[in-house]
Amino acid sequence: MRTAVISLASGRHPHLLRQQDGLARSARAPDHYVIAAIGDPGIQTLTAGRQPSADVVALDLNDGRLPLAAARNAGAARALAAGADLLVFLDVDCIPGPTLLGGYTRAAQDGVLLCGTVAYLPPPPPGGYDLDGLARLAPPHPARPVPAEGEILRGGDHRLFWSLSFALTADTWKRIGGFHERYTGYGGEDTDFAATAAHRGVDLWWVGGAPAYHQHHPTEQPPVQHIDDILRNGALYKERWGSWPMQGWLRAFEARGLVQYVPATDSWRRR
Repeated sequence: MRTAVISLASGRHPHLLRQQDGLARSARAPDHYVIAAIGDPGIQTLTAGRQPSADVVALDLNDGRLPLAAARNAGAARALAAGADLLVFLDVDCIPGPTLLGGYTRAAQDGVLLCGTVAYLPPPPPGGYDLDGLARLAPPHPARPVPAEGEILRGGDHRLFWSLSFALTADTWKRIGGFHERYTGYGGEDTDFAATAAHRGVDLWWVGGAPAYHQHHPTEQPPVQHIDDILRNGALYKERWGSWPMQGWLRAFEARGLVQYVPATDSWRRR
């Protein structure tokens, strides 16, 4: 099974290099490593001469926003054109565990969306993360199922899907149809992807033994810096699926007086 790892990057260069280093330590090497570089031409030079060799696909920003859905589709298209049988998507902040690719490969079959565990790392020490000791730094995120090594939990809740780390066969990707490219900026496109998968009869499996480690970076909770993206993408999801996603964030924005829910139109808007 020819395996392609696909990542998106715009900045976060140290994180991207640690991901590349993690892949170099993988017990199973990827056959193809595709990086969709969004508005960041320096990534080609940054990753050159390192292992695994990076195939960089360049994309532009969309009205100043990151076209995350379109970038994932572009990365997948490059991998499929090169003959990939299994697509493994990793967020740029994620370092793969040494067994991640093997775990996904063993579990892979058509008609299934695979999700491994993700642990959120603390800030790195002065010398950086010890890539051989990441499992000791943090447990898998408790908001998602945590199957044991070699265990597969079938029939998962598609609402818990996240795009930090997931895999699917080429045929399953084509069955889902990729990500909906009207989503731009932050939030919603992965929820839509999972809803489409469920609608098309694609099961969700949680895979033990396919760990990824999310590198620490400063963030704001709720993500106020993305409020306009969340409102716009949330409205698009509502148009397509009849309900609002990301309601935890919307309620948190409401509690801060930043947005208002309008019951008459079942909509959210800026205050």
